[in-house]
Amino acid sequence: MQTGEAVELVRVAVMNAMLIGAPLLVMGMVVGLVISLLQAVTQIQDQTLSAVPKIVAMVLALVFCLPWITDRMVDYTRTAYTNIPAVVSK
Repeated sequence: MQTGEAVELVRVAVMNAMLIGAPLLVMGMVVGLVISLLQAVTQIQDQTLSAVPKIVAMVLALVFCLPWITDRMVDYTRTAYTNIPAVVSK
């Protein structure tokens, strides 16, 4: 395997990981921002108040995005297994 091929494999794996994790992280960030604004407006400074809504929102985002995430992971795995003979024979 050439260095360029290895770099490309790692690049694709990292891009897939970022794409798969992005919806959950964005949802957590948006809900955290909204909760922080509400805490600033109402002057309630309880740290545990923001944790529960973020967890619930991220779980809902996971449930909503799970088919897409599964498709991305299956496609990547299928491509990786399909390319094993080409990588090993070089």
